[in-house]
Amino acid sequence: MVFDLYGNEDCLEVNNFYKKLFAEMPDLLFQFVIDCDNNYTFPLVGKSADEIFELAADMFSNNPKLIIYDRIFPQDRDFFFQSLVKARKEVKPWDIEFRAVLPKKGLRWFKISSKTELAHDGCVSFYGHVSDITELKEKEEKLRISEERFQFALEAGTAGIWDWDMVTNTVFYSSLSLKILELESADIFDDPERWDKIVHPDDLPKYYSDIQEHFDNKIPYYENYHRVMTSSGNYKWILDRGKVIKRDENGKPLRVIGTHTDISLQKEKELELLKTMKLYSDQNSRLVNFSHIVSHNLNTQAGNIKSILDFIDADVDKQTVSEMLEHLRTVSNDLNDTIANLTQIVKTQSNINIAVTPLKLSDYIDKTISTIKGFDKQKNVTIINNVPKYLTVNFNPAYMESVLLNFATNAIKYAHPDRDPVIVFDFAIEPEGYKSLKITDNGLGIDLSVYGELLFGMYKTFHKHQEARGIGLYITRNQIEAMKGSISVESEVGVGTSFKIVFNDL
Repeated sequence: MVFDLYGNEDCLEVNNFYKKLFAEMPDLLFQFVIDCDNNYTFPLVGKSADEIFELAADMFSNNPKLIIYDRIFPQDRDFFFQSLVKARKEVKPWDIEFRAVLPKKGLRWFKISSKTELAHDGCVSFYGHVSDITELKEKEEKLRISEERFQFALEAGTAGIWDWDMVTNTVFYSSLSLKILELESADIFDDPERWDKIVHPDDLPKYYSDIQEHFDNKIPYYENYHRVMTSSGNYKWILDRGKVIKRDENGKPLRVIGTHTDISLQKEKELELLKTMKLYSDQNSRLVNFSHIVSHNLNTQAGNIKSILDFIDADVDKQTVSEMLEHLRTVSNDLNDTIANLTQIVKTQSNINIAVTPLKLSDYIDKTISTIKGFDKQKNVTIINNVPKYLTVNFNPAYMESVLLNFATNAIKYAHPDRDPVIVFDFAIEPEGYKSLKITDNGLGIDLSVYGELLFGMYKTFHKHQEARGIGLYITRNQIEAMKGSISVESEVGVGTSFKIVFNDL
């Protein structure tokens, strides 16, 4: 049933309706009039005036302007009455928010919303209500402070914010997220593919895998390190974090929020630290190599000297003493060169870079041939040097001696029992333009299917030779790699072995 106030003649029923209606309204209802003489009257003031404004309704009949003026917060009084004068003059709705100081409740916020009417006699009437909006204002203030803090955190922090609405497939990127990409832009809404397209290709698989694991609820949040391309075409390292904050009834993600943090500086420091650690590791390896070089090279030279002296002692007629002394002089000179080269390495161990000089490769092979003449008197060794006399390679002298000597002595040590050892040194230019040296022998050979991965390991031996220590190839590979070269091997059991050194030299 619709109740029609204007069509109902029963005043009592109308009054009862008003009473019930007003009783349910929390606001202070009012009507006040300003006449031509600027007098204020309140024909209607709701009973809630006492509760809301701490003024009894009958007090509005005694100089209400003064009473209201005293209640209004001093800083708001001018604004309050200026807005009232303007609404009266323009006969427009009067809407205002202001503060008042009440005797019991203290400082409160109020809002007036009213309709304005101009009568024939020049009086202006205001019909409206007053609401206590203190709690709303407090919430607004808390929200404002929170937003200011959030905005400050965004501007002062190093993390950009992103917010992905998966229902609409749009992403909010904060200005800092765009700044990481070296884009001067305000906060924007964009498609999620923007970021995906600029992730480094090598980082994409883990990037997708990590976020999918979180979408599948396998991990509590998403975290990934990856590189992104900036507007200048360079890559930056970022830490990308995110968390699903809303899912549907089936657990499907609906909204994800996260942060982008530029960690390029940290990554640079991390890479620099790794580089420093590698340099120290290389330095330590060179020191270890040096000790092995001393042991390996000097023992060989010393062994040759002893063999010559033993031969002289065994020659009763002393017919070949002169020849042996000449050979002893050659070995002694080579020993002096070796010691000089080793001394040079000692001086350079404290440096980052090992001394590298142009070396005539053929001359060093000839020196190796001279050095090993007395290595094994029981074998008739043939060594063929096919390297051009003019050819030079950039290498450390001591390392070169050690590498060539190790390959030559190994070829003799592991010679096939049914044939005399033959060692061939060949030079070539690789397809990439680098110089290479191949050392081929006709010895026992190595089963690479069994020992291939262990071939250059420390203390790894593949033949039951009484002098095998499993250190020579390990030293040799380290020395070659220290010169930024590489080594490879081909071998067949019972046929022989070929080692190829590719120098870092064009």
